[in-house]
Amino acid sequence: MSITLYGIPNCDTVKKARKWLEAEGIEYTFHDYKKDGADGDRLKDWTDAKGWEVFVNRRGTTFKKLPEEQKANLNQPMAIALMQEHTSMIKRPVVEYDGGLLVGFDKAEWAKELK
Repeated sequence: MSITLYGIPNCDTVKKARKWLEAEGIEYTFHDYKKDGADGDRLKDWTDAKGWEVFVNRRGTTFKKLPEEQKANLNQPMAIALMQEHTSMIKRPVVEYDGGLLVGFDKAEWAKELK
């Protein structure tokens, strides 16, 4: 199975997810948003599949610092543009695997889907 984990290396949740994958012996490729950016076409595919709201990290300081008018009128194209510009706004981690997509780290869900 081909697995790509998307995130930011210093994110605590990404660290937990990477440790879990390694402990389970699951091989994966890591895509670092800070170094490699976020592809708009991929974000479009993800948000089409799961809804753009799932991918916006509303708890983070990046989102909280946005002007109120941007937050109030957010829609899919705007969210994608903002996530490309501010990769810290993307909920982490995101995992693409053969036949699926996981958002956030939930051990039970990951075990069911990736083992």
